[in-house]
Amino acid sequence: MFERAILHMDLDTFFVSVERLKNSSFEGKPLIIGGLNSRGVVASCSYEARRFGVHSAMPMKMALRLCPQATVLRGDMDSYTLYSNMVTEVIAEDAPVYEKASIDEFYLDLSGMDRYFGCFKWSSELRQKVIRETGLPISMGLSVNKLVSKIGTGEAKPNGGKEIPNGTEKCFLAPLSTAKIPGIGKETYKKLSFMGVRKIETLSRIPVRLLEREFGQNGKVLWEKANAIDMTPIVPYREQKSISKERTFMEDSLDLRMIRDVLSGMADSLAYELRSKKKLTSVITVKIRYADFNTYTKQKKIAYTSNDRVLHAYIKELFDSLYERRQLIRLIGVKFSGLVSGYFQMDLFEDTMKDIRLLQQMDRIRNRFGYNAVKRANTLL
Repeated sequence: MFERAILHMDLDTFFVSVERLKNSSFEGKPLIIGGLNSRGVVASCSYEARRFGVHSAMPMKMALRLCPQATVLRGDMDSYTLYSNMVTEVIAEDAPVYEKASIDEFYLDLSGMDRYFGCFKWSSELRQKVIRETGLPISMGLSVNKLVSKIGTGEAKPNGGKEIPNGTEKCFLAPLSTAKIPGIGKETYKKLSFMGVRKIETLSRIPVRLLEREFGQNGKVLWEKANAIDMTPIVPYREQKSISKERTFMEDSLDLRMIRDVLSGMADSLAYELRSKKKLTSVITVKIRYADFNTYTKQKKIAYTSNDRVLHAYIKELFDSLYERRQLIRLIGVKFSGLVSGYFQMDLFEDTMKDIRLLQQMDRIRNRFGYNAVKRANTLL
């Protein structure tokens, strides 16, 4: 039985790094990517900006108050998607099994490779290859599981590599802050701190039952993570994964307003499904079947997103360009494909905090009471 060897690779300040490739004058200067107006949100920021306390998801107004000398760019998801695909191609050429966890993050299963290569040596060579062929800085962590490797990458940043040898995982995690554990947000960290638990070593020694009493089912998960336990498998990357919806009308229709409202409802539902699964789409397909059963589709490759507003606009554009025959429509459908893991905030260069909070609140209501608990008025057919 091979000893597990899991490599985590994460592009450093990815959006910022791409912008610096496009314009070298940004090197060494505070740079913020996000919404350009004062109500916008920080999507990414350089290490120079972070020194002033700026971080992602922060309101732009606050970020500029902390770092008024920063250069602010709206961001270009088309460029970020292009460079993400470039990195994916480099990794796919050499990796035996890999998972694209997000637009800028990868896991590789190297189990068994130590019989023929040194895993860390091989990983370091792959990291250098990515840097050489794309020009982007990337950090990595190598250990026996995803959890420890991801934390290792965080400790290796910026633009470095770290190996956590088998058997040393708990020693490596022990002195680190509990905030370093993936999945521990502000509220959980605040509660742990109130309990006097600020280091991972302390968390690892708390009885599971006590953690379950305080945190419910998540208590056991916290204990396992603190004790470096994680058997999560690598999920091989497949570009063709998709989600879709179709509707066949009871009667063939020429009511374009109604049809567009149905498409709008499909977009809402599929976008919510993306966000629920922490996914982003890069390909949209719209399908029309006419009364004579002739079926037509039109597809568009887009920058990764799960943003309702963006998806609505693309679906409307595709439908308007596809519907040329002016015949009765029997069926319409929408499909999102080219899915990767990622978060809604990644592509919010235009949305304000008000937009984001509204959508997040709608998602919370749907998560609690079901998708139909709240809908746009024009989708209530």
